[in-house]
Amino acid sequence: MSVKVTIYGTEYPVRGEADSDYIHEVAEYVDGKMKEVADTLSVKSTTKVAILAALNITDELFRLRGSSDTEIGDIEERLSLLADRVREGLSTG
Repeated sequence: MSVKVTIYGTEYPVRGEADSDYIHEVAEYVDGKMKEVADTLSVKSTTKVAILAALNITDELFRLRGSSDTEIGDIEERLSLLADRVREGLSTG
């Protein structure tokens, strides 16, 4: 499937397996990040805006992955404690 999206004033045909609503949502996010960078830093070069937006998006991704890993570790620890309690309860009961 091919979908046309507009990012930072330029239209792009995007081919992908995802549905068109998702592709548009992703493109709108990138467009918003690029506009945010351009407004904040007054950068004129589209390439520089794109690179800085990509760095911001990547930073968000890495932070989310890190917090996800921490949450998964906490859940695994709680499950382990719960399993220990269940084993104790079964062995005494």
